[in-house]
Amino acid sequence: MSSIWTMGELLCEIMRPDVDAPLDKEGVFWGPYPSGAPGIFIDTVARLGHRAGIVGGVGKDDFGKCLLDRLGQSGVDCSQITEYEDGTTGVAFVTYFQDGSRRFLYHFPDTPATRPTAPNLDALEEDISYFHIMGCSLMAKQAFGQEILTLMRGLSQGGTKITFDPNIRPELMGDEGVYQVIQEVMSHVNVLLPGVAELLMVSGRDTVDEAVRTCFENKNLELIALKDGSRGATVYSRNETCSIGTFSVEVKDATGAGDCFDAAFLCGLLEGKSLKEALLQAGAAAALNVAAFGPMEGDISKETIAKLMAEQTV
Repeated sequence: MSSIWTMGELLCEIMRPDVDAPLDKEGVFWGPYPSGAPGIFIDTVARLGHRAGIVGGVGKDDFGKCLLDRLGQSGVDCSQITEYEDGTTGVAFVTYFQDGSRRFLYHFPDTPATRPTAPNLDALEEDISYFHIMGCSLMAKQAFGQEILTLMRGLSQGGTKITFDPNIRPELMGDEGVYQVIQEVMSHVNVLLPGVAELLMVSGRDTVDEAVRTCFENKNLELIALKDGSRGATVYSRNETCSIGTFSVEVKDATGAGDCFDAAFLCGLLEGKSLKEALLQAGAAAALNVAAFGPMEGDISKETIAKLMAEQTV
């Protein structure tokens, strides 16, 4: 049975339960919630019944235990998560505002979250179908980003397909080092999973149509699954395009929706679903995640996705 792996930061989130509660004022926090975009992604893969593994690092502390317990419970292979005695697990403090914006206060770039080195390929299982990379992980710390690239090169050479969600702040793209890292990943990528702004950014184009054409100049690229927020999503191949709208749910927490989308879409491809079916599965997973408070607390499973898809047409 094939599997999906990722490498990136693991952290816990401490969250304001109420909107418009700034982080510089006294107030209530809830948590810890296991988090980190790569963690949310790989947890979703495992909950959808696929073999899943992550390369990462945590402190040998209570927050690290929170993460390891959650990922292990979901079925994620945690054998490549290093527990460090000399550092504490990464943390993000989060608050939400009435206009839908969020504010994050991160404590993880100099924690065990960004220490791991690329493992020897012999230490990983065989038959890894997809290695998923996230822009936030590449940018978390320069040395850590280079380790992710090292693992990408080795796996790609062995036949693993590279998937990429370029969730990178646009202001970082002016940095020549950042640009080179992104371009290297883009030269290897087989499945690209951007938002609209990210697609325009990595392609250097002004419109989606131009950006799609430019990205497909890369002979390795097979699919673009474009996330467009409340307007839904579209998947492009070299000879097919299909779109969906969004599932109607009460939004309680938007964090992690894109990561769950990525995971469910790739699982759909592994399951042999059509592009439209994989896209619907991805949209349903994202909707289920935003319907719960906490970055990976949505009730996501094959059964709940099937139920939501049966109830709504999008």
